[in-house]
Amino acid sequence: MDEEEIPVVDTQSLTIKIANSGQQKLTATSSPYNSPSLISPPSSAFVSALQSPYISPRATLVTNPTQENQETLIAPLTSVVHPSPPVSYCGSQSDDVPSTSYTPPPERYDFSDDPTDTKLKIVTCVPVSGPETDPRISFSFPVPRISFAKGSVSPASNAKLRSCDVYIGFHGQNPNLVRFCKWLKSELELQGIACFIADRAKYADNQSHEIADRVICSVTFGVIVVTGCSFFNHLSLEEIRFFAQKKNLIPLFFNTDINEIASLSNRNGDTKKCKEALDVILKCHEFRLETDESNWRSCVSKAAGILRAKLGRKSVVEKCTEGFEELPFPRNKSFVGREKEIIDIEMTLFGCGDSSEQESSVPSVKGGTPGQSEGLADDESEADVGRGKYINLELGKNKETNKEAWVERNSLKRSKYKKSRSGKNKNLSMSVVCINGLAGVGKTDLALEFAYRYAQRYKMVLWVGGEARYFRQNILNLSLNLGLDVSADAEKEKGRIRSFDEQESEAFKRVKREMFRDMPYLLIIDNLETEKEWWEGKDLHDLIPTNTGGTHVIITTQLNRVMNFDPLQLQPLTTPDAMILIRGRRKKEYLAGEVEFLHKFDEKLGRSSFGLWVVGSLLSELAILPSALFEAVNQVPVEETTSCSNLTIPDQHFCRTNPFLMKTLVFCTALLQQSNDSRDSVASRMLQVGAWFAPAPISVNLLAAAAKKIPVNRNRFKKWTKCMKVALCFYSGQCLTSQAWKSGEESALLLVKLGLARKANRQTGCWIQFHPITQIFAKRKDGLVAAKANVQGARKLGNPVTDSDHLWACAFLVFGFKSEPPVVQLKVMDMVFFIRKTALPLAISAFTTFSRCNSALELLKVCTNVLEEAEKSFVSQIQDWCHGSLCWKKKLQSNQRVDEYVWQEVTLLKATLLETRAKLLLRGGHFDSGEDLCRTCVSIRTVMLGHNHAQTLAAQQTLAKLVRMRSKI
Repeated sequence: MDEEEIPVVDTQSLTIKIANSGQQKLTATSSPYNSPSLISPPSSAFVSALQSPYISPRATLVTNPTQENQETLIAPLTSVVHPSPPVSYCGSQSDDVPSTSYTPPPERYDFSDDPTDTKLKIVTCVPVSGPETDPRISFSFPVPRISFAKGSVSPASNAKLRSCDVYIGFHGQNPNLVRFCKWLKSELELQGIACFIADRAKYADNQSHEIADRVICSVTFGVIVVTGCSFFNHLSLEEIRFFAQKKNLIPLFFNTDINEIASLSNRNGDTKKCKEALDVILKCHEFRLETDESNWRSCVSKAAGILRAKLGRKSVVEKCTEGFEELPFPRNKSFVGREKEIIDIEMTLFGCGDSSEQESSVPSVKGGTPGQSEGLADDESEADVGRGKYINLELGKNKETNKEAWVERNSLKRSKYKKSRSGKNKNLSMSVVCINGLAGVGKTDLALEFAYRYAQRYKMVLWVGGEARYFRQNILNLSLNLGLDVSADAEKEKGRIRSFDEQESEAFKRVKREMFRDMPYLLIIDNLETEKEWWEGKDLHDLIPTNTGGTHVIITTQLNRVMNFDPLQLQPLTTPDAMILIRGRRKKEYLAGEVEFLHKFDEKLGRSSFGLWVVGSLLSELAILPSALFEAVNQVPVEETTSCSNLTIPDQHFCRTNPFLMKTLVFCTALLQQSNDSRDSVASRMLQVGAWFAPAPISVNLLAAAAKKIPVNRNRFKKWTKCMKVALCFYSGQCLTSQAWKSGEESALLLVKLGLARKANRQTGCWIQFHPITQIFAKRKDGLVAAKANVQGARKLGNPVTDSDHLWACAFLVFGFKSEPPVVQLKVMDMVFFIRKTALPLAISAFTTFSRCNSALELLKVCTNVLEEAEKSFVSQIQDWCHGSLCWKKKLQSNQRVDEYVWQEVTLLKATLLETRAKLLLRGGHFDSGEDLCRTCVSIRTVMLGHNHAQTLAAQQTLAKLVRMRSKI
């Protein structure tokens, strides 16, 4: 039939009814819509929302002028009206990627080609055994829903009404329910499964219900998230029974089980519907899923696996995250206290904690909280006045459950938890928690414990160090955990090469987009030093948006305020909890007299969690009485705690205000030096070099390599450690000081046992991370020697990818940055080796892998300047010899001749740096600057190596490319 000849008919005269014989009839008064162009079985196995046997594949809404007061829209014949509510199917908005899922065979139709025949019979493909067969449940619409006007359907309409593989239906007021359903949708879309998620009870307009009905009829599988509210909502019951009859139902129990659902179904007035739905769910043994707060992640993963297998989809290759553990440290088995703080964090992030789950066991009325469903729901509560019943099961009239009292009571509960902790950032206060406290009070332990307890509520836990120098790199390092590609490229965008700022911004935004969407992540920023980024001065708001999506953020910091909202002030442990912590891992009971010394430790340490843990570790490992340990610590000379020559002003203030903590750490240092060779303790030297590494996990191999570079020094604690050693051996059957530590790993684990460091989670090798207070203490004295050893060790074993933070720390020590002067002075040849082995690979990796273009170029420029200064020193020496007396020149020539080999290495390395900078500048469109650098490189190599040398020819090719690109501008 011609499209223009399709008349407009009265939509109210068409209904679908269920006959007792199991056969459905569609009756129409004078309707010619029996043509296959309107209702016909699709030619392929896939049934899309536009190819459903229940709807017309071409549609624009047209109504009679007399129907203007109804909820349908009037569309001109020359335009296509799109549904106003947003439609959410999957992450991609492209129509070029059709779904290829398998759909069960659709119903077949018996229809007559005679246009005068007004009766159309619909026969299901399920064999009908007889009159006893249960009636088929079917969604029905006013047909024709929309008539086709002139013109084609726009791509926007196709995008909104395109096919879906899975329908996710839910109902309830619990915010965690909505969060879980969105997570399930995002995970399925990540697997290439198009989804539609809806709580249809929230829909307030006809178009939303129409589109949802079409999707329900066309999807391959229906995942119904079952809560206590589901059995008090007729729409949820219809979804359960409809998908069950199509044999594509996958029920998922959210914080409930069959027994609870059975008891709640008895409260519903229409027990017949509930029992039928309950019987249907009881029969779904194969695919029935259950989840509670302890297994959200596992349940989502299992559901995705089932649907992927049933749809015949290939398993999506997991993102490459080998070598990167989710949480940086093992769980602290000795964690005590902080239960109130953990509950406060849970209430802030999840609403009302365990109390909120009560909402899932009570019914709700229409007009609930807006914005709880995604796809078609608008921001209004549902108004039932005038809404057509587009889903008609003919099983009785739709009844609203009369449970307003329950809903009101829970709504009041929920409103209390929705109040912001700060009036300025109401959105952030529900998804961002800032933990504030003094150094060593236990902020990191609290965040770590929360992460372990609630990890199942998140797709992944992302841990980021917040130290100013490394914060930007740490954010980009998340791309390795998330499997993102943030590398710089030289591809043209809209006919031009992207600038460095654009490439850096895009890499940062790529990580940001992945973190802050419906996929729930827990982002923990540990030890945030400042809200301003150290490299470029960007604000923290550039990282954390106003709407964090499904992601929660926990920030630990010593700052009074972060992002203009009140932090959670972390107070010292209570006395009972402090006494538990100070007893150490063995939890040994002491006499009353010894307990008094434990209280003295608590008082002297200012109830610092870090200090209490160190004392508890000493008591556990040494098997010493608290009184003897207290006496030994008091033997530490006062001058050992006041030397702070290598520290910043804030660190010096911390050391002076915590003298007893410094004495305790000095005692630990002296203890480490009491091995078989008192002057050659590997653990003691590891502590010294560890202070100058970045605040990140360190490979024991790298730490040991650096420790071996420290020269042997005399034991400066000799005057008082003899007495200490005798006292310790008297109280210890297996004295720690008599053990010989044979390997670097054993020495590193000794530092962990004494509470000075943590063992880090890494898949390969042994890694540890020093406590920030430990690093401050170890820098106090003889720091320059350890800093130089740090640089030498990193040059030997440093990896630009896994050890990037530590290599940057070495670069800061050697070159200084911004207003900070260099700390380590290297000889010329050592500088050449450091630039070649450490700085150059670090810069290339930062540029290519993480798009840190400006930082990498700045590092290469600094390296070039250092080598140029070395060249100048060589030239000045020769000039001084030329202007001196003859006898003076003879003396210099015999003893202090300039090393021509070193000079040549410096010059050639400078040429390499110039060529590398030119290549990188080419990728950012800086052709003029790159050409100048490359010409200098060609000149150097021509003089040093010759015209036909391979390196000279390579530099000439780079120069030619730069000239060619510049000419195209």
